[in-house]
Amino acid sequence: MSDWKDDVEILVHEGKISVPYSWTVGSTLSRFYCELRDNGKIWANRCPSCGTTFVPPKIKCINCYEEPHDWVELPGTGTVETYTVVRYEEPSMHPRKAPFVYGVIKMDGADTGIVHFIGDVDPEQVKVGMRVEAVLEDEREGNILDIRHFRPLA
Repeated sequence: MSDWKDDVEILVHEGKISVPYSWTVGSTLSRFYCELRDNGKIWANRCPSCGTTFVPPKIKCINCYEEPHDWVELPGTGTVETYTVVRYEEPSMHPRKAPFVYGVIKMDGADTGIVHFIGDVDPEQVKVGMRVEAVLEDEREGNILDIRHFRPLA
């Protein structure tokens, strides 16, 4: 007795699932985002035990697991530690049209890097070690995109 499935051509359709969701950022990131939204300030938190300064702020120190409860305002400037140029369009994943640049910025006064866009510059001109400053959105909503991008210091 033959199985009817032996004669079936198996088709594969590719698709994407979009799942809307909400999540709390917690008290630490809430403070960071509220300062960014309401006052246009970038704040970090510092571990009282080892002195590591985190931006974005952390709820626990990754080195010694203490609560980094000391808050410090950062000047909004930093240095590009690494970057990549995105050259293809993927509207469901990328918030910007290609080409654009993602970079890791080590902000002045912090020990960790923040991943963000680098703008107002030709992607081919971005370099490791480039000095940059944060450019904020005029109307901020309380999220990381309140920083429009980092641009080269003049």
